[in-house]
Amino acid sequence: MRIHIALPDALVAELDRRAGRRRRSAFICKLIERGLDDEQRWDEIEAALGTIDGRGHAWDDDPAAWVREQRRSDKSRSG
Repeated sequence: MRIHIALPDALVAELDRRAGRRRRSAFICKLIERGLDDEQRWDEIEAALGTIDGRGHAWDDDPAAWVREQRRSDKSRSG
């Protein structure tokens, strides 16, 4: 699909310098895909905010002791 967009001359000059005059569309398409992917990721991050229970964890009081216990309880570990 074709669309019409207006860009400042300085931006087009930089676009041509980076992508080449005959590669404008492909370069812009890739940037828009990347930008939309980033936006989708942020939407998912924002939707997840507050969904993890904040009541604490088994390791909060003594993380080192919790790690040692986890290691000891795993019979497949050596040492």
